[in-house]
Amino acid sequence: MGKKNKNLPRVAYFCMEYGLQSDFKIYAGGLGILAGDYLKGAKDHDFPIVGLGIMWKQGYGDQMLDENGQPFDAYRNRKYDFLKDTGVTVDVLIRNVNVKCKVWLVEKFGNAPLYLLDTDLPENADAWISGQLYGWFGEERIAQEIVLGIGGVKALRALGHEVDIYHFNEGHALFAGFELLREQMEGEDGLSFKKALKKVKKQVVFTTHTPIVQGNESHPIDRIEYMGANLCLKRKHLVKLGCLDDENLFNMTVGALRMSKKSNAVAQLHGETANKMWKDVKKRSSITAITNGIHVPTWVDPAILAAAEGKKEQDFDKLWEVHYKNKKALVGFIEKRNGVKLDVNKLIIGFSRRAVAYKRSDLIFRNPKIIEPLLKNQTVQLVFSGKAHPLDDAGKAIIANLVAMSKKYPKSVVFLTDYDMTIGAALTRGADVWLNNPVRPKEASGTSGMKASMNGVLNLSILDGWWPEACEHGVNGWQFGDAKELEDPAAQDLHDMNALYKTLTEEVVPTFYENQPKWRKMMRKSIRSTNYQFSVERMLEEYYDLLYC
Repeated sequence: MGKKNKNLPRVAYFCMEYGLQSDFKIYAGGLGILAGDYLKGAKDHDFPIVGLGIMWKQGYGDQMLDENGQPFDAYRNRKYDFLKDTGVTVDVLIRNVNVKCKVWLVEKFGNAPLYLLDTDLPENADAWISGQLYGWFGEERIAQEIVLGIGGVKALRALGHEVDIYHFNEGHALFAGFELLREQMEGEDGLSFKKALKKVKKQVVFTTHTPIVQGNESHPIDRIEYMGANLCLKRKHLVKLGCLDDENLFNMTVGALRMSKKSNAVAQLHGETANKMWKDVKKRSSITAITNGIHVPTWVDPAILAAAEGKKEQDFDKLWEVHYKNKKALVGFIEKRNGVKLDVNKLIIGFSRRAVAYKRSDLIFRNPKIIEPLLKNQTVQLVFSGKAHPLDDAGKAIIANLVAMSKKYPKSVVFLTDYDMTIGAALTRGADVWLNNPVRPKEASGTSGMKASMNGVLNLSILDGWWPEACEHGVNGWQFGDAKELEDPAAQDLHDMNALYKTLTEEVVPTFYENQPKWRKMMRKSIRSTNYQFSVERMLEEYYDLLYC
């Protein structure tokens, strides 16, 4: 679409994080990986998109383990020699103090440039605003969002970019909308708030990710006003935009829903969840479902895509040959990182994602009577990775438990520390099976499973996120459980755990060890059934057809 049509809307995409390459530490997790893939896809397919973000000095930090297996966070200043100085600096007011934001360009994206705002300047007393990604929650977070949103719009103006659509990826970018309102209310026409909002809404779209109400960021209105994020907006305007029951608590997602002409969820099931979550928000935009996609050249081995094209028996052998090579590379990667050498001929199950309770990283360990024999004889080998939020003690306890399991079963359980794009790529190419067991329906999308599937790594997953759209049970992967949602968390865990064990022991393990021809056919089907449907190319086309139009 992009290369054929030069008259598409010009889009400015705002996001707090971008996962572009592993050692460019301005990303934390799935939100950033999506944003990075989005820009790469825009470049590849010639879509008129410009990205706005923040040049994080320390990023999300490194998460390491102490001698007792307890995770801790370490931070260091980083510099990148591939950034280009645009020569542009914009000013924002924070606590009524002027803060200068230097604008850097990530050159490699050509027609889809990414600009990063940086407050680490000697003239700023508050140089640390762009220090740590998601490092704080209160005043500091609002300051960061002022830089992203208000500073981002000002940067676009200074750089001479004409924009038709402003796309807010999560509520962090909402203050860009406040700056657009300010331009209308304080400009030549001097529009009223009502008229300004009507005009701005025609230019704004919003993507919501977090399917848990409590996970959607809120700030006291007093704090927003104190920080100066409200610009020319009065308290009554803020209440109309972002408040629900509490007129002093401004919800960034609610504000974005009310300020945008259209919004989207990131999978078909998430579309249902999001509309239920926000059904009581009056005067909000409609939420349509546009399932996420991945940048195939970044994440998928081209050799396995080529091998999947064949239909003859020798082609299935070639498919396994490519996968076996990737699996050996993963085994070598793990040995180098952890000193543990897994058996390349035994089943390897991968699990890497953010360490948080609802993702239930340790569900597979809950009944030792079933899982222990499989681990002791290496019938099943488990490789975990993931980070907890630096301030999330519960998430860190999950990691500590996974580390403890790796010590209990040293030949068959591995935990790779400091999860990043390098680990993610190695696992989604080299594992045999990709495990996913969140509490349904709390997984918004789950793009790691898409990467695995396109690499011939078979998904074993709860019917959550993107998987209900792709799963052909026993054909291109497996579901476990019946999508039943129970009110009692303990009962839900028991129900899903038993379903996981049943599918693992009765279908996955026997197929791998006793029916390799079927396994290879499933690998081929996994690749061919997801290759385009869950690509960023398809996602971008739907953004233009359903969101930007």
